[in-house]
Amino acid sequence: MYIINGIAYANNSAENIEIKDIKYLGDMMMLVTFTSGEKRLYDGTVLLKYPAFEPLNDEELFKLAKVEYGIITWCDGEIDIAPEAVYKDSYAYSDIAV
Repeated sequence: MYIINGIAYANNSAENIEIKDIKYLGDMMMLVTFTSGEKRLYDGTVLLKYPAFEPLNDEELFKLAKVEYGIITWCDGEIDIAPEAVYKDSYAYSDIAV
């Protein structure tokens, strides 16, 4: 367990975590798999409030995201986001059918 900003998390710390894989789900949502094996849902619309991510308003461009060296990148690495930020702004996901 670890605590960030007063929130307790049951999993391993997000420090030094890397992204292993991403799957675009539509509407700027991604299923992100971290090197820890944990999968989380990430809503890319949170990026749009920052000027550096303005080009990602184009969903066709957003869909072209890829993982390079453990981080998500766009535009041949000109735009990227740290895996720690993705983890912090993502939601737990379980692929187990209920």
